[in-house]
Amino acid sequence: MMRRRTTLLTGCTALALALGATACGGGGPVTAGGGDKALSGKTVTVAGVWSGSEQKNFQKVLDAFSEKTGAKTQFVSTGDNVSTVVGSKIEGGNAPDVVMVPQVGVLQQFAKKGWLKPLSATAQQTIGADYAPVWKTYGSVDGTLYGLYFKAAHKSTVWYSPDALAQAGVKPPTTYDEMLKAGRTVSDSGRAAFAVAGQDGWTLTDWFENIYLSQAGPEKYDALAAHKLKWTDASVVKALQTLGKLFKDKQLIAGGQKEALNTDFPGSVEKVFGPKPQAGMVYEGDFVAGVAHDQFGRNIGTDANFFPFPAVDGGKAPVVSGGDAAVVLKDGKNADAGMKLLEYLATPEAAAVWAKAGGFLSPNKKLDFAQYGDDVTRATAKSLITAGDSVRFDMSDQAPASFGGTKGVGEWKLLQDFLRDPSDPQGTAAKLEAAAAKAYQG
Repeated sequence: MMRRRTTLLTGCTALALALGATACGGGGPVTAGGGDKALSGKTVTVAGVWSGSEQKNFQKVLDAFSEKTGAKTQFVSTGDNVSTVVGSKIEGGNAPDVVMVPQVGVLQQFAKKGWLKPLSATAQQTIGADYAPVWKTYGSVDGTLYGLYFKAAHKSTVWYSPDALAQAGVKPPTTYDEMLKAGRTVSDSGRAAFAVAGQDGWTLTDWFENIYLSQAGPEKYDALAAHKLKWTDASVVKALQTLGKLFKDKQLIAGGQKEALNTDFPGSVEKVFGPKPQAGMVYEGDFVAGVAHDQFGRNIGTDANFFPFPAVDGGKAPVVSGGDAAVVLKDGKNADAGMKLLEYLATPEAAAVWAKAGGFLSPNKKLDFAQYGDDVTRATAKSLITAGDSVRFDMSDQAPASFGGTKGVGEWKLLQDFLRDPSDPQGTAAKLEAAAAKAYQG
């Protein structure tokens, strides 16, 4: 349905949740309205992973651009395999003008293939003034700035049914072991502890990354993300063992491993907040709130709530966020107009459009927090901005797409295999290292 990748906000302890939005639907071509008609007659094609409400809300931003410039826009949803889809479109002579890239590794891949236009002086100036330097770093390849980070999302959040926890007599835990213990108590009271979206490999990487950052620490995390540390390192095996405690416990996972592997992300939210709840908790990002609210009518903060992903083995509790970067393709038919869109996306004016709609965080320091629609989102946005240069992207997003971001291969598949059979963490680590070594050499 959608893929929300992760950024790590190390040392940022305050955590609040943005109300995400991931319902079904979509938007078609947008016809330009008023404005100065500077781009009248141009159509900017934008490709990205978004669907449902996210696509609809981004369409509002594109509408505003159309009103301002006279351009038309067309959004194309790529699904999770953005790298493959965009590559085939370029080869077929049908390249989009702008791509919203959810992975640092894919941005780097596109740049190294020579597909991207460096950002205009106007965009660079705006990013330099209005964004923490780290966002420029993650948008750059070999010193050239190609990507503008437009949207962010928090992901160190475990969502739960207050009724389920109250019935079990447990409170939100602060450590991983406490979370598993609380989960077993929830299970004893009638519901499984967790709904796990094992059909979507990206959710499993997020589980691993939260555990690894907290348990191994940010320095090893950075080294593993750059593949300067091998996946066979003892710290990786230990994190897999920790994750395996959950995966192998049939009392903790709704329907056991087999059902988890047949459950996608929206389905995992339904198992907790749908009309026939089967589990008390579901781990994923702020966008869980959107599904719980929009599809199942849950009131966020009362009958759907969250606790921060807990600390592991005495480490710091991880704080995770993700980002989508806008890039301009050289081969786009209206790449110059695409660059104008990107200049617009860099402004607080553009960010405010989606901020008002909900399910959105901006890394733009100039966006007035009052533009967000509720106090929870405002607090989350403040934590993101306050984190400044402590922001880190998750390792699967920094990896080549063939390892960290492609369905059915690499880390996604190997962690699905590990969910199916978590009995051999060392063997899984060895397979992860083999896949990583091949991908990073490619």
